[in-house]
Amino acid sequence: MKELLRTNDPVLLSWSEAVLAGAGIPAVLLDMHASVLEGSISAIPRRIMVDDTDYAAARRLLAEADPTLFHD
Repeated sequence: MKELLRTNDPVLLSWSEAVLAGAGIPAVLLDMHASVLEGSISAIPRRIMVDDTDYAAARRLLAEADPTLFHD
């Protein structure tokens, strides 16, 4: 698995998961429970992970949907 996105923004996380699901790209959300343990104050960013073989397509899909998302 490869990290696609790391953020504290719950709307961005939800949107990203929906975009990926709509394209048939499975994604896993990590660090959700750690975020809850620290009181949901957004100190610990949550990560969206995708399979290595889906990474390029997933990144391209999100970048096309929101050109400001990746800054590299």
